Amino acid sequence: MFFRGSRYEHIADAFIDGPDGRMIRYKRMRFIPVGSASLSMKVNEGDRTDLLAWRALGDPEQFWRLCDVNLTRRPVDLSEPPGRRIGVPGPDGGV
Repeated sequence: MFFRGSRYEHIADAFIDGPDGRMIRYKRMRFIPVGSASLSMKVNEGDRTDLLAWRALGDPEQFWRLCDVNLTRRPVDLSEPPGRRIGVPGPDGGV
């Protein structure tokens, strides 16, 4: 259901019976791991979340790791305002 490397890849599936008797599969709640950023980076004018992830982690699809370490629910909030510093997980994975 989710691509390899997704933040939901390792979250267990759960099942519930729907009102029509069909079994509905869903993902259990994902809790943000407790951790801290060992590095930081500056947000530049025009940066998007995917660009930040590319610059910091070498993979634009790993934006969720930046969200986790900065306790940000909405990825778009990482890139605002320009000039601010955001946390970056270190080589050990950070969170």
